[in-house]
Amino acid sequence: MNIGVDAAALGMSNAVTAHTSDVNSGYWNPAGLLKVEDKQLSLMHASYFANIAQYDYAAFAMPIDERSAFGVSLIRFGVDDILNTTQLIDSEGNIDYNRISLFSAADYGVIFSYARSLPLDGLNYGVNAKVIRRIIGKFANSWGFGFDIGIQYETDNEWKFGLMLRDITTTYNVWNIDEDEFETIKDAVPGENQELPETTEITLPKAQLGIAKKFVIRYDYSILAAANLNMRFAQTNDIISTEVVSIDPAVGLEFGYIDIVYLRAGAGNFQNIIQLDGSEKLSFQPNIGVGFKYKGIAVDYALTDIGDQSAALYSNIFSLRVDLGIFRR
Repeated sequence: MNIGVDAAALGMSNAVTAHTSDVNSGYWNPAGLLKVEDKQLSLMHASYFANIAQYDYAAFAMPIDERSAFGVSLIRFGVDDILNTTQLIDSEGNIDYNRISLFSAADYGVIFSYARSLPLDGLNYGVNAKVIRRIIGKFANSWGFGFDIGIQYETDNEWKFGLMLRDITTTYNVWNIDEDEFETIKDAVPGENQELPETTEITLPKAQLGIAKKFVIRYDYSILAAANLNMRFAQTNDIISTEVVSIDPAVGLEFGYIDIVYLRAGAGNFQNIIQLDGSEKLSFQPNIGVGFKYKGIAVDYALTDIGDQSAALYSNIFSLRVDLGIFRR
């Protein structure tokens, strides 16, 4: 749930809290769904860790009336066809490759979003209800639930501000472990996995504060500048870190030509990394992307990773967004 969706947003290093305004707002800030004028569909696929893990996303959104909108998003991150070799050796100590089986480890997230405008002009809010499902083969599975709240405000001179509060009540995942399956792997490695793991996971609240402004240059050209402050209420290795809150800034730029072609760049995930000699080194994650939009169909691409510029493999991410209203014209 922390990786992000939509190649356009990822190309700007996720600095979209203030200006997100399409079907993907259900993930980034549900208040942005108020800008959806017709039914919209979004799809995305990405491969991580040299194609070992697959990340898929689909979303749908539509206006309910002039003051409210609805959306639903589905995310899956999974590693499939994992070799289960815990039964490789039979009871007589012989290696039997026929005893190898396959399983998948996958996380699913479903987000139900609702947005509504407030009496103050330019001020909108949105809420998310999230259902989390995690499955590790036959060994264990879990259910989790959480809530988000988002706000967007646009001034008369088109400055945009956004606030996204994720997991505001903390998000709980409760695991159900198959004890019979656990017994089969309990002694697979001597001295390991001797006790059942914890059955409850808690995701602490996070906040994202954003600002954005679009500048139009001679009608045909535009520059969208955006920035985020991503806050976690714990001490981490973020560039700004205290016992109360840690802050990771992100900045993004989008250059547009006649609202058809877009070039994007961003930087985020600023971290203080401790080196082997005890010194600290500033690390960050650069992203780039391009996009094309024509008659309600937008195709976007981003080159990004889920770590920093030196520690993780880069991934090619593609996404598609369609205004379904074009099929009625």
